[in-house]
Amino acid sequence: MSDFKNVTIVKKANIYFSGKVTSRTIIFNDSSKKTLGIMLPGEYEFKTEDKEIMEIIQGSLDILLPGHTDWEHIESGQSFSVPPHSLFKLKVNTITDYCCSYLKE
Repeated sequence: MSDFKNVTIVKKANIYFSGKVTSRTIIFNDSSKKTLGIMLPGEYEFKTEDKEIMEIIQGSLDILLPGHTDWEHIESGQSFSVPPHSLFKLKVNTITDYCCSYLKE
């Protein structure tokens, strides 16, 4: 899906890691939410509350998922999911454009 219709966009940006990761929240009519964001090259660790599915629109990164010992390479057009209540690490290789979906379980 390349665009979203009938949504609410939160004007205030989500800013992490001194501005190296930013996003905007989109809320759908069914109260589900997604964020659209940009990550600059660097290493980051995130904590999830809900299950997350992250689609990489453009760019590349390596991810270390919870319970894994090997990093996985992810590029434009690929996605990955992270379980709720967990930590995951990213090594962002190039400026990366992403869409993250949050799923209540």
